Amino acid sequence: MTAWKTNPLRYWKNHPTEKQELVKASLERKYSTDKQAQRDEAIRSCGMAAQTIMLAARDLGLDSCPMVGFEYDELAKVINLPDSHLIVMMVVVGKRAEDAAQRGGQLPLNEVTFENSF
Repeated sequence: MTAWKTNPLRYWKNHPTEKQELVKASLERKYSTDKQAQRDEAIRSCGMAAQTIMLAARDLGLDSCPMVGFEYDELAKVINLPDSHLIVMMVVVGKRAEDAAQRGGQLPLNEVTFENSF
């Protein structure tokens, strides 16, 4: 949750120095005192990373599954996770032994999206 302060200019290395410094200052304003914003950004970033891993796995002919609902704190202890990190989910990747069970249900699109307003 502290990636914003660990050499943040690495994210913008291909931009002009002036823009890099503006982004760095913006990151510091946003995250330096707001633990919830740090956590929210970590969760967003991990969600996008997980989806990218799953899409890459599919492209390689592999299967994947995001996993939640395990004992996050216990796993953190097992892997000696630093306090500045957060477990959001696990993604398993491999070749399936059998077809996945049918989904339990899915909300209609009009219940999870909106257009132009709530």
